[in-house]
Amino acid sequence: MLALGAYVVLGVFVCLHYWGDVQGRVSSHLPTDHSWFEWLFTHGAYSVRHLENPLFTTRQNAPLGVNMMANTSLLGVTLPLAPLTMLLGPQVMYALYLGGALAATAATSYWMLSRHLVRSRAAAFVGGAFLGFAPGVVHHANGQPNFVSNFLLPLIVVRVLRLGEPGRWRRNGVVLGLLVAYQIFINEEMLLLTALACLVVVLAYAVQRPAAARAVAGRFAAGLGVAGGLALLLTAYPIWFQFNGPQSYRGLQGGVFHNWGEDLAAFVTFPRDTLAGDPAVEQTIGLTEQNTWFGWPLVLVAVVALVLLVRRSLVARILAVLTVVFSVAALGPRIRLNGEETTVNGPWHYIPDDLPLVEMMMPTRLALVVTAAVGVLLALAWDALSPAGGLVPVQRGGEPGRAETAVRRWRRPVGYAAIALAVLPLFPRPLPAQPVDPPPHFITAGGWRPYVPAGRTLVPVPIPSNVHGLPTLRWSVLAGQEFPIPGGYFIGPNERGEGVFGAPNRPTSSLIYSTMDSGTVPALTDENRRQAIEDLRWWRASVVVLGAHPDETVLRELMTGLLGPPQRVDDVWLWDVRPLVG
Repeated sequence: MLALGAYVVLGVFVCLHYWGDVQGRVSSHLPTDHSWFEWLFTHGAYSVRHLENPLFTTRQNAPLGVNMMANTSLLGVTLPLAPLTMLLGPQVMYALYLGGALAATAATSYWMLSRHLVRSRAAAFVGGAFLGFAPGVVHHANGQPNFVSNFLLPLIVVRVLRLGEPGRWRRNGVVLGLLVAYQIFINEEMLLLTALACLVVVLAYAVQRPAAARAVAGRFAAGLGVAGGLALLLTAYPIWFQFNGPQSYRGLQGGVFHNWGEDLAAFVTFPRDTLAGDPAVEQTIGLTEQNTWFGWPLVLVAVVALVLLVRRSLVARILAVLTVVFSVAALGPRIRLNGEETTVNGPWHYIPDDLPLVEMMMPTRLALVVTAAVGVLLALAWDALSPAGGLVPVQRGGEPGRAETAVRRWRRPVGYAAIALAVLPLFPRPLPAQPVDPPPHFITAGGWRPYVPAGRTLVPVPIPSNVHGLPTLRWSVLAGQEFPIPGGYFIGPNERGEGVFGAPNRPTSSLIYSTMDSGTVPALTDENRRQAIEDLRWWRASVVVLGAHPDETVLRELMTGLLGPPQRVDDVWLWDVRPLVG
């Protein structure tokens, strides 16, 4: 309970800046992702309240909709928490869940370590804290709570490694299948990374203990078959829907993420959101994601710990294999050093860009397995230093021996101090937050309701996209998704079936975005006006709404030139386009 309490306090601390104004702040680093996940909490509540299929929605990208299984949907969280979202609102739920997910991951990691790997509770606490709040995890906490929702992964790993237990392969298989099925609705990518890590662990164990591996191979395979069959049974339709349902897609256009490999210098660099971090560093080597960023003291301590433990610990040898394999795999198609791409080919250079599943992966995220290995290694090293761990010899059955007394005087405190000094610089700071424009009263008070009948959409200006329209996407969030909107922040198919970010631009949305970028209204033609009416018909628009915005003046001039004079309703400019579109 003390460990769990400490993790909860740390989770609240990491989210402290959000709680300062939970209704009016979003992530400074990924404000669009932050708003997307608030939208997801609202989606879960809307699906439960209206008893709609949560795998698909028409609340964004009207009239085509969005395939939620083909996006980061977090359904395993947003659906069960729907009652709380209805009660507290999506902004509160986002901050509450983010801190809770960090703490929960640390807690299940603590349970895994204390029950199955180490004897020292302090060692389990250190390892659990790192696994829950590691630099790469805290980095993703800036707007991507799906990558901090790792609380099932330690339980999955434990269950995989227990599949060979005598007489329990059915039970272990069933439990593993249920855990895997649930994780699919939280984060499929982290499940895939965990599966790859478990594969390497099992192979490394089989190589080092071939006789023991052969003895349990039958039970292991049987349990794995039960787990796979049950998980497939429970998730067959959602997975089919993901790849074959409406608005599904095949790969990302141009292999967007395939080149995102980890920079070699990142392994020894202090991460941005920690006590020792410097935000300026990410301008050179942090242009992708900070999935390692251990800092040089932790790398040094990890190497020394492996050297000392690898000969006497099977677990340490497996961790060494994991670290090497996934560190190399995370380097991507070209080796990067200090932000510069070298001419040396990385491992992904030899993997086809269009290989199924691989085409969607980001090489640098394989380094998150290294993070897990380092967390377990820290617990193992701390445990080995403790009297029960055995690295410091203890004379049994009497007074401490001369060897124990001599070693205890320096090795144990030096070891503890080295681990502490390596980890303390990585203590997380509160995530940076920035203010976001408040929604119009017209939206939050329901003033839109007389203008948007069933089957029609509200068109916010600017139309939400992955680049423009962050505040207007939040209109949908804070109105409980009660009205559909065109555009949005998601991944969907283009005309060739490839995944692209956001809805393909219509002529009018492109005109809106170019006007915002230039700050001036172009000379409008009759063709522009005809296209505007055609686009509004496509969107099934009922009303076009412009609220307070930095580009409000130029946007109002543009929309007036396209649709005629607006009316002022509450605190927005409104164009009732029903007479125009029919």
